[in-house]
Amino acid sequence: MPARTVTDGGLETDLIFHHGVDLLHFAAYPLLASERGRRLLVDYYDGYAAVAARAGAGLRLETPTWRANPDWGARLGHDAAALAQADGDAVRLLAGLRESYRERYTGAIGDVTVVGTMGPRGDGYRSDGAVEPEEARRYHRPQVEALTAAGADSVAVYTLAEPGEAAGVVRAAREVGIRVEVSFTVETDGRLPDGTPVGEAIAALDESDPPDSYLVNCAHPTHVVPALAAGGVWLTRVTGLRCNASTRSHAELDEATELDEGDPVQFARDHGPLLAALPNVDVLGGCCGTDVRHVQALWDVVRPPEFTGTHRRTRRRRASGDGRRASTPASTWTPSAPLRGPGCSASRPRGVSTE
Repeated sequence: MPARTVTDGGLETDLIFHHGVDLLHFAAYPLLASERGRRLLVDYYDGYAAVAARAGAGLRLETPTWRANPDWGARLGHDAAALAQADGDAVRLLAGLRESYRERYTGAIGDVTVVGTMGPRGDGYRSDGAVEPEEARRYHRPQVEALTAAGADSVAVYTLAEPGEAAGVVRAAREVGIRVEVSFTVETDGRLPDGTPVGEAIAALDESDPPDSYLVNCAHPTHVVPALAAGGVWLTRVTGLRCNASTRSHAELDEATELDEGDPVQFARDHGPLLAALPNVDVLGGCCGTDVRHVQALWDVVRPPEFTGTHRRTRRRRASGDGRRASTPASTWTPSAPLRGPGCSASRPRGVSTE
């Protein structure tokens, strides 16, 4: 099945390194609390809507709530009510953008979905040992409930380092009644940070608590390739890729003081073996170090613009002044505490200073 849906790149690294935004603990959701922050987010998503229109593809809008869980929220001074408000505000912001993009890109953009983004309780770059699924279910259920109540089409949990936490998120989503996707990250050898081959992790989760589909994220395409040799049914279960720009390992990225954004064209080409081996990949975007250039390059390889017949029409409409800029829905969320707080080395992947 050819890829049909564009999603975004590395939100946090893009905002930090290209827009000078200080994201304490690598958390983007506090941006929802200010007009300037919401404007930054709207501008960010606008770029990927344009990629989707140019490719004649659908668009997957993912909420900036990867860090909006209790442990990371506590580091930021936000209680459960503030986190639920942030989750709701994020979904409502993207729902407003969905309507704007449908109007702006009529006939050029496909289906637009809003996905509630979740992240690991700990550091996605390492495993702190096996997670008990029932504990993970109880822990993550409030965020699943908040995203669902606000109207998300589905939820997706990213950058998981072992299968137990994934099982808990799936159980929470099944109880709430919303579609759920699991995205594992891998090291340079195609294994999860806990040492489990990604194919075995998917097979085990499918046996106990199968999600609706899987993605792989926060690893360079060449890091996923070693996992392909094992073969298996798991190859058909992966429906999305959100890869890093850098070929460095997680440990090397942790020590880096500058952004390694690689070469967008080579990044796109390096997806070739993955797209050949994973027949059901539908969603393509990026993760750390990527921005709209990488995702555009990827879609130029997957769906060359000369064959889509959509981008020229879109460009003429916008040039004539008929395109309309997205409006930003008002947010009523007020953080329960200042948005800055004590530093935490585990919260600074890629060597980003938060002080």
